[in-house]
Amino acid sequence: MELRFVSPHLTELDSLESEVLACTVFEDVRPCDGVAGLCDWRTVGRISSLQRDGYLIGQRGEVLLLPGRPRLTFEKLLLFGAGRREAFDENACSEVTRHMLSTIDGLQAHIAVAELPGRQSNMITPERAADLLLEAAGRTHQQAIWTLVEDSEARRQITQHMIEERRRVRRAL
Repeated sequence: MELRFVSPHLTELDSLESEVLACTVFEDVRPCDGVAGLCDWRTVGRISSLQRDGYLIGQRGEVLLLPGRPRLTFEKLLLFGAGRREAFDENACSEVTRHMLSTIDGLQAHIAVAELPGRQSNMITPERAADLLLEAAGRTHQQAIWTLVEDSEARRQITQHMIEERRRVRRAL
């Protein structure tokens, strides 16, 4: 799996053309935050409206597919439920990340942009979120290209962490 990065700003996201944009929503956070909040703003409150009407709850295991275009540069917007914010932990992050991977895989999309679960509010470190993604991807998603939505500091932390992990693996061999 190849990891790339984009900043969490609409102008940066608008510069990308990808088939899928994936992000999470919490059951108890209204209005939604992070990339979902940016998409809600760009789609003139469509996500908030779906939440109000009960079509999007945010429960763990839930996924909602919305068309991205014409208001977004992405063909598909995938919203994954992350459950209640206070119950979110590393296990929840891992579970939602695996759900993201399998759903995007089911759409046969090899290029995706994603805000990893919990990253919109720093509930999990950037390094650990990337590790959980790579663990879930394993050897079956080696051809996939994922662009992670992260600020410059998190980008630096993930990159440094990956370099250190490669060194550790080489030393172990």
